[in-house]
Amino acid sequence: MMKTSIVKPKNVKRTWYLIDATGVRLGKLASFVSKLLQGKNKVYYTSNVDCGDYVIVINSKDIDYFPKRAERKIYWRHSGYPGGLKKMTLGEMMKRKPNEVIKKAIVGMMPKTKLSKSMIKKLYIYSGCDYKQKSCKPKLIKIKKDGKEKK
Repeated sequence: MMKTSIVKPKNVKRTWYLIDATGVRLGKLASFVSKLLQGKNKVYYTSNVDCGDYVIVINSKDIDYFPKRAERKIYWRHSGYPGGLKKMTLGEMMKRKPNEVIKKAIVGMMPKTKLSKSMIKKLYIYSGCDYKQKSCKPKLIKIKKDGKEKK
């Protein structure tokens, strides 16, 4: 019989990944990044331990989405007061806050548990190609149009 090994948080090895979002569909990018943040790419993945890696997404303003989606997809929030509904389409959101669009897509694909907050803190999104974590020497990952990664 084989024993199942359970990983402890102190034994988790974390790596840094750099992903260029230029020309990648929003959903494919979000699903790929959420898997990295959860640690599902590792052999010792455990659902009750945060074994995810750090992810840096650059060029968030250049993501790709279907043209009709720019008018149809609506992000909304409510203040809690009567008449306090604020709506914004995907096109408006990409002009004002392109980082927020990617973050909302990734958060929607993360598990709804207590660990998700610590997983999301390992995500860094930049609208340009400059990022602060250059000293960490992240591994560059290019996501192809068909969704497969290329290291």
